[in-house]
Amino acid sequence: MATIKITQRTKILSNGEYPIFLRITKDRKSKYISLKLSCDISQWNEIKSEFRKSYVNYKQMNAALIEIRNRAEKIISDYLAKGEDITLDEFEALFLNFKLDKKVSVNDFWQEHIDDLNKSGRTGNARFFRDSKTSFFKFLGNKTIYFKDITPLLLDKYEVYLRSNDNIDSGIAVKMRAIRALYNDAIKKGCASKEYYPFITYKISKLKGSSNKRALSIENVHKIINQDLSEHPNLINTRNYFVFSYYTRGMNFNDMMKLKWDDITEDKITYVRGKTKGRFVIKILEPVREILEYYRNQKRPTKYVFPIILKEDLTPIQLENRKEKTLKKFNKDLKQLASLCKIEDKITSYVARHSFATNLKQSGVSTDLISEAMGHQNVSITQAYLKELENDVIDDAMETLLQKVTK
Repeated sequence: MATIKITQRTKILSNGEYPIFLRITKDRKSKYISLKLSCDISQWNEIKSEFRKSYVNYKQMNAALIEIRNRAEKIISDYLAKGEDITLDEFEALFLNFKLDKKVSVNDFWQEHIDDLNKSGRTGNARFFRDSKTSFFKFLGNKTIYFKDITPLLLDKYEVYLRSNDNIDSGIAVKMRAIRALYNDAIKKGCASKEYYPFITYKISKLKGSSNKRALSIENVHKIINQDLSEHPNLINTRNYFVFSYYTRGMNFNDMMKLKWDDITEDKITYVRGKTKGRFVIKILEPVREILEYYRNQKRPTKYVFPIILKEDLTPIQLENRKEKTLKKFNKDLKQLASLCKIEDKITSYVARHSFATNLKQSGVSTDLISEAMGHQNVSITQAYLKELENDVIDDAMETLLQKVTK
């Protein structure tokens, strides 16, 4: 069994004092862990493993030593309780993680994570963590905290705060996943201890509420396609983007923005989806061909199909800022387009993608085939899209079934 002792070593430091170490001994082997403390030999009681009264602030420092000893003994007892035998290296890793956790604030670690994402060109992820950080520290009043301070109780309070600010389950879950991802990264990098991990108790899965229906019926899609925009030329691009997305398997706005003329042949569009890195080869249907010809005839001096990126050689951060600005306008204009078409459903940039999936399902296409068409990594993601089928569609199916059974 491993034993713990706080001891003073005999190697003198440059300041003339002797260092204090935590020693763990097991199977006649010892490992010394520096506590970053030192004192004169006369100020240390080796038998009691504590500072003498002659040491400045000896009471406070001895209380700190007791806390260190208790922490060390708990690491060992936790292993014994699980029926496991801790090694010297395992003990050192766990003990140092705890110490590091007290030094690295969540504030600094979070910002460094955002900076690293920006440097690596992952600007979308950086914006996600930036927005989550802003929300969390607004709740905290911008005070400095450490990972051990993120408790299940704190997360419960944060959830209440978000609900009081009109956040729904799906939005709350997104923010909580950001904190969980950050905490997991901190543990991996030795900046947080597993002992304080709050997501064993606080379950994000409880926030899986049903999302608002995002898919449009085929009839409403036709309304958008056929709407007269002669008096609303400002909405032509908006409709084109929506229709293009719908007929290209729900291509998202980010991929449309970056689509180049080099990605297009006579009858195919080939691109790599930014989110999943999956490669798509899509047949050009007639509505898509008409939209492509519309923009080809503009003869803009850029390599991009759509007039979203207007300059060449933008940095990743500039591209992300451009996307954020134009996507916001796109969603705003979609509301105006829906109003013109007398569509009451809320329309956003993702509606075309959801509509594509749902309308295929209603046309009798299998979920597996829809999943492949959309590039989903597993069918469960597609099933989440298709949960949004309208109740009246299901009711009609039940009526049809009843008629068949009663004949």
